[in-house]
Amino acid sequence: MTDIAVREGRPEDWPAVAALLAELGRPEALGTDLEDDLRRVYERYLDRPDTVALVAEVDGRVLGFCDMELRTRLNFAEPQAWIPDLVVEEAERSRGAGRALLARAEEIARERGCWGMSLESATWRDRAHAFYVREGWTDSGKAFSKPLTDIPWPPTPRP
Repeated sequence: MTDIAVREGRPEDWPAVAALLAELGRPEALGTDLEDDLRRVYERYLDRPDTVALVAEVDGRVLGFCDMELRTRLNFAEPQAWIPDLVVEEAERSRGAGRALLARAEEIARERGCWGMSLESATWRDRAHAFYVREGWTDSGKAFSKPLTDIPWPPTPRP
């Protein structure tokens, strides 16, 4: 894929971002009773000084998304960058958009003085895990979760 542009997310990117997050297994937002509320959550996220939302686009069409939070960790003077989401449309994967998003996120983390970066990936996303290793990341731990509502998380793996 050529001519991938990575830029900061904007409010008008919401429909594409919501669809991409659904590809990750997040609850559907578009066309639901919660869509307006979830759009506002996204817009507030864009306004936070400790977050960055990036989109990858080709010819003006958003096909990838990455968000990053700068979080304080005890006994560190500088923040750590944490990527809760990195997703590229399934049909567009392995063409450079994920690499471009990750590279831009790293640039921003370095510019903001972060001591390191971390991310989480669902256990069944073997292809994503291989991508992260190719990009210089280390498999360094496990994540545990406990749902506190009837919303299943993590979601059931897709076939």
